[in-house]
Amino acid sequence: MAVPKKKVSRMKQGHRRSADALSAPSYIEDKNSGELRRPHHIDLKTGMYRGRQVLTPKTQA
Repeated sequence: MAVPKKKVSRMKQGHRRSADALSAPSYIEDKNSGELRRPHHIDLKTGMYRGRQVLTPKTQA
């Protein structure tokens, strides 16, 4: 069995746990449509990404 030789200090434990915190997802306003979207993601309503048409826009039925 693996058993640690020494107690892990509070600082070392805190540094390890610092990456566990959850953060709210960030959104940016789209330049063309003004809708909120995630950064570096395709705008699904228009199908545009970085000024280029990547997907055909979704039609509302």
